[in-house]
Amino acid sequence: MQSVNIMNEPNFNVHLASHYGVCFGVRDAIDATRKTFNEGKVTVLGQLVHNPIVDDELKRNHVRSGKLRDPSEDITGTVIITAHGASNLDKDAWRSPNRKIVDTTCPLVRKAHDNLFKLVELGYFPVVIGKKGHVEVEGLVGDFPQALVIEKSSDLKKLPDVKKIGVVSQTTQRSDYVDGVIESIRSHSPEAEVKFIDTICSPTKNRQKSVRELAQFCDAIVVVGGENSNNTRQLVTTVEELGSRAIHIQKASDLDADWFEACSEVGLTAGTSTLKETVQVVLEKLKLIARDIYSDKLEKIAY
Repeated sequence: MQSVNIMNEPNFNVHLASHYGVCFGVRDAIDATRKTFNEGKVTVLGQLVHNPIVDDELKRNHVRSGKLRDPSEDITGTVIITAHGASNLDKDAWRSPNRKIVDTTCPLVRKAHDNLFKLVELGYFPVVIGKKGHVEVEGLVGDFPQALVIEKSSDLKKLPDVKKIGVVSQTTQRSDYVDGVIESIRSHSPEAEVKFIDTICSPTKNRQKSVRELAQFCDAIVVVGGENSNNTRQLVTTVEELGSRAIHIQKASDLDADWFEACSEVGLTAGTSTLKETVQVVLEKLKLIARDIYSDKLEKIAY
């Protein structure tokens, strides 16, 4: 990870995670959408990525928002499937001579879909470990009405008595949590064959590993990401579980200097929907805060 020495004797040092911010899937989805800005009518079915700054950019370029499960005939022109993916049923419902479909589904999310289809074809009962209601999870189970989403331990009670259980995960879940759920499934259904295909994406794993490194020595860790970003929330949870203070913000203007009065080492990371440019602005703001706190202390000593 990178350490940023702000001053000769700063009030606190900032340590940037070795892996942070936007992943290739989100980057490619944004790039593909930007290419449609001059096409006239453009509609994104849901939130392209969980990032309010990207939302603002889309609005400035007159990109409209539609609902994935509401294929209104009034929506024509270019229609964009978000990076979180969608079921085949929902995609097919939007196909029309009056629409051009741009599918920005992350390749790793698509891989999770493919693996779940394979498991069902092989006779396994489909299970998805993830957050209920999340757009990615809704897309994964959308073609399988019998599928079970496991978000908490009480969901295990809903597992049917079957001989074969096939499991995939929402791509932004924590590995340790998913491993625990798999063990719980096996304990709950000891007679069943449980086949798990690891679909947690490598960017999520890398960012989790990096934030764990920061938590070993940082008083507080700033986590930049959208309020409804699952992988951002998972980073926050990891920080808190490891005993460091998590400060979840969406942009630099959210920072408050008072939060860092007692800090000596501050970590900085970001979820996979957060642009690198946003993280850099947050980094610069943290530098200013550290300098200002240091200057204030010097003034107090002088007087």
